[in-house]
Amino acid sequence: MGNVTFFSKIGNPKMQKSLDVKIARILADRSCSDFILADAKDADMAYGLAAPGQSPESYGQEARFRTLDEYRNQIREVIAQGLVDIVLMSASTSDILTLRERLFEHSAITPAIRANDATDIWLAGAEGVYTGLPSRPFRSASLDYAMCGKGTCQPEERSRGASLGLYSVTFNNDLERDMETLLAFKQFRSEAAQKGFRYFLEVFAPNAPQAAIADIPRFVNDHIVRTLAGVSGAERPVFLKIPYFGPKAMEDLAGFDSSLVVGILGGSAGTTFDAFQMLWEAKKYGARVALYGRKINSSEHQLTFIQVLRRVADGDLMPVEAVQLYHAELKKLGITPRRTLEDDLRPTAQVLSYDSSSSVQVKTPTKSEEKPKNNAPKTENRTCFGNLPRGNTVPDEARQNANLTAQEKVQRNLEKLRKTFG
Repeated sequence: MGNVTFFSKIGNPKMQKSLDVKIARILADRSCSDFILADAKDADMAYGLAAPGQSPESYGQEARFRTLDEYRNQIREVIAQGLVDIVLMSASTSDILTLRERLFEHSAITPAIRANDATDIWLAGAEGVYTGLPSRPFRSASLDYAMCGKGTCQPEERSRGASLGLYSVTFNNDLERDMETLLAFKQFRSEAAQKGFRYFLEVFAPNAPQAAIADIPRFVNDHIVRTLAGVSGAERPVFLKIPYFGPKAMEDLAGFDSSLVVGILGGSAGTTFDAFQMLWEAKKYGARVALYGRKINSSEHQLTFIQVLRRVADGDLMPVEAVQLYHAELKKLGITPRRTLEDDLRPTAQVLSYDSSSSVQVKTPTKSEEKPKNNAPKTENRTCFGNLPRGNTVPDEARQNANLTAQEKVQRNLEKLRKTFG
């Protein structure tokens, strides 16, 4: 894509954001092979002291966790590497890296914050029981502080910090709790739209369903469709982040609405094959985004893992080849992998929720699964048309005129947004 810059109205150079380039292209042409990668480094909103992950150092049989400073240093390295499209952080980490250190100002990576922390991700403390109860909405982060570092931002200040966030919801087949979740989501959308804060919507599997749910993937998909049917304009999410329930569930949702970009969450660490296979298969059946947190954070060498993951996402490597390459690169670095190559090529059941209540088996598709059906976007390595957009904008609509070429659609989307936002 190239390191192209533009100049804002106050004359400061800013880097093109790859997220916005890819969203515009995907919406203009769903057969485009662009894929969005995010490094989810927001675990301190959930886990407490264990959030940064286990340190390579240990004392006898006692494991040692990384410090928050070490965790943030890893984020700095990921930003400098420049291979992901989004770095998701807690608001406090973003305050340091985005607002104070200005690390994203000359980067193609988009900073994002976890905009809410509902009770189903309250995992701090070994004695906590919160995740065993139906999720309730809660929001620690202030949008104004995330965007400009102050309690109230002036319009021209809102682009200084993070203007993208993750908002998560969990439905539990419980009328009172699910209505409470939806009302909080409505309030968030309204505030976000007024302040020019974009978001992507995370929908978890039920963490404590209050009535039996025979088909959880269908339950989640149906609630996504029903919830977003009443959401329009600037209140729409940039994309979705959901558990990967397998080919059918992904294909059904990705093929349902061409204006909706669907992504997956990474879930538990698993084997290296699990990580690469899940992304490859999800993309095959319609996903265009992957947000990996524990999978990246638990790897032996995060930058090498991301480098290989990027090649899988871009269609350069198949999952087995990718695992082999990852192990070869670790050997060059003098790093001993936690598993043998043989063990690291084995699929395992993948936990899809923070509290380990939902899982799916990651496996190589059978012959009957190889060809996507229905209307799910195909994933051949199609050239993605259109010049790089100027500015950090995302189109609300992409298919008003079916007679436009892909190139014309991209240009129309970007021009319309430049007129709207300046």
